[in-house]
Amino acid sequence: MTPDNAGSADGAARGPEITAASPHDIPDLARLAAETFPLACPPHMTSQAVSGFIAEQLSEAAFGKHLADPNCDVSIARPGSPQAETPQPGTPQPGTPDGYALTLFQPAPPEIARLIGTTERVTYLSKLYVRPGAHGGGIGRALLARVREQAHHRGSRLIWLGTNQLNTSAQRFYERTGFEQVGVRQFLVGGVLENDFVYALREPR
Repeated sequence: MTPDNAGSADGAARGPEITAASPHDIPDLARLAAETFPLACPPHMTSQAVSGFIAEQLSEAAFGKHLADPNCDVSIARPGSPQAETPQPGTPQPGTPDGYALTLFQPAPPEIARLIGTTERVTYLSKLYVRPGAHGGGIGRALLARVREQAHHRGSRLIWLGTNQLNTSAQRFYERTGFEQVGVRQFLVGGVLENDFVYALREPR
């Protein structure tokens, strides 16, 4: 994920369209997740571990459960256009999605609560991915802005996430957007424990 790029010279270009995902989007979400997750994995991770995680955590069934969870927000990004109209909630949208974000509003696990200094319900940024060909178009920042809006709406004072210790591009992105590294955790991927840095962003009331 990279910072925003400038629009066209005539000013007609628009940024990405960020909408709440609906059941219509589940096949697109699963395809996008299967495409983007391997790109964030460290080189030593086996293909079996990656495919196992995708099958268990990023399937259409998994996204269906997330969309049915009242404490989960899933946002999807598609290319904007000068003629784009405001999408109607719950209706299928045209265009291949370029990115998505998934958050959970819940108390952090005890080991994370110790790092972030609170046991109250906060926002866990579980997933934020952008298709490789869409990097540099401001999609990551637009999705993160949506995540922050959702956190504010839910009354969340903090957003936290974990990213693999070898994923330096993700670390740079989150550090540029105000997150601070607060510790480490272990994360299970396809039955293999990986080491993550934990980042947190404290939001004002």
